[in-house]
Amino acid sequence: MTSATNTQVGGLDRYFKISERGSTLNREVRGGIVTFFTMAYIVVLNPLIIGFVPDSEGGLLGGGEPNLAAIAAGTALAAGVLSILMGVVANYPLALAAGLGLNAFVAYSVAGAEGMTWPDAMGLVVMEGVIILILVLTRFRTAVFHAIPAQLKLAISVGIGLFIALIGFFDAGFMTRPFSASAPPVELGIGGVLVGWPLAVFVLGLLLSIALFVRQVKGAILIGIVTTTVVAIIVEAIVDAGSQTYDAEANVITNPEGWGLNAPTLPESWVGTPDLSLLGEFSLLGSFESIGFIAVLLFVFTLMLADFFDTMGTMTAIGAEADLLDDDGNPPNPTRILAVDSIAAAAGGAASVSSNTSYIESAAGVGEGARTGLASVVTGLLFLLAMFFAPLVEVVPYEAATPALVIVGFLMMTQVRGIDWDDYEIGIPAFLTMVLMPFTFSITVGIGAGFVTYALIKIVRGKAGQVHPLMWVVAALFVVYFAIDPVRDLLGIG
Repeated sequence: MTSATNTQVGGLDRYFKISERGSTLNREVRGGIVTFFTMAYIVVLNPLIIGFVPDSEGGLLGGGEPNLAAIAAGTALAAGVLSILMGVVANYPLALAAGLGLNAFVAYSVAGAEGMTWPDAMGLVVMEGVIILILVLTRFRTAVFHAIPAQLKLAISVGIGLFIALIGFFDAGFMTRPFSASAPPVELGIGGVLVGWPLAVFVLGLLLSIALFVRQVKGAILIGIVTTTVVAIIVEAIVDAGSQTYDAEANVITNPEGWGLNAPTLPESWVGTPDLSLLGEFSLLGSFESIGFIAVLLFVFTLMLADFFDTMGTMTAIGAEADLLDDDGNPPNPTRILAVDSIAAAAGGAASVSSNTSYIESAAGVGEGARTGLASVVTGLLFLLAMFFAPLVEVVPYEAATPALVIVGFLMMTQVRGIDWDDYEIGIPAFLTMVLMPFTFSITVGIGAGFVTYALIKIVRGKAGQVHPLMWVVAALFVVYFAIDPVRDLLGIG
């Protein structure tokens, strides 16, 4: 290397504390690439979730016709800028993008509420992000995080590990939700049978990733994703499996033996001009006139509570996997992490792509060796490139990326040994936290159940004084959160 190059590398090392955290430049870059590949699906999936849902006036996001290209470009832009911001400001290996679950809530519950329009709905997302940012700047959000018992934080991390492993199996089609009322809630493959070439590719990718991982091959997860993608392209060229589609009227998946999201074929064009026409298409205060103050309050509260605690759980899980937590289970720079995440929520609404939030898929990059914010910068740069190379992003199918989530799920599960299961006061809340995340497909529900149960057990055992005052506040808020639908019904709000 030249002296100038050495100086630049040394500057990166000092700024991001790469050596101090036991990492290397190569590991950070590799980790950032892996995180991108495990998250890239959001560029394709977010437009499919919010692009076809009409608001209460029958309008679609961005106009009278589905504007999927603009939503995809905005999704990639927001994810890129915010991931870079997380890396530079908070120096944490945590990438951000439009939040799954939150985007569906915004589309079906908020935009579809009587009197609401898409700009109004996105305005509510901006409002929610601003409120959370205020809570961070006043140190309230950080104080709540510090008030959570360390073992309950471990339970959150383990629960998220189970959750992302479940996401991996579901997205690949290894597990499915039957459409028959008489069938079990979930089943293996289709009708209890593993069928289709795409699923075979997933199994091959998972076994390959496991083999590389246990052999301690550097770049095992990234090698697994790339190799499996190549295999997927070859398989699709031979068998022409095509993609699965969901027929909403018939409530069935057509072509169930196809690829889960996108068929892995080489694109006709590699580069496209991004459509950024949706940026700034929001109305900050329009919802107050459309649906009234009480309805706005309830919608913002629901969005805020989910955002508030999802990120707390995610950053704890990432920190535990990267061995970055202190003795109390706190990551470095928690206020900065939470501040960037709060900005992300507002920025997602301003970009008209729904609330952006921290992604647990970042754990895949951590599993590859990432320990600093440089990995997030790499992920962010790749998202920005994805605006122009969107056709290339679509080459990687679910079946090639999701084995990484299963591997990382295992790594996060190993933290369960740090919980004292003989102490029922922490063991039962920890158990509910861990199992309800995958069982309900919601990080927020798992955290809420754990907090409420923890407070209840302390009351029952006459130890209410041992509960931090903020934990009482949070537990009460979660009670309201779980009862939000009855409250809406009582107030006549749709």
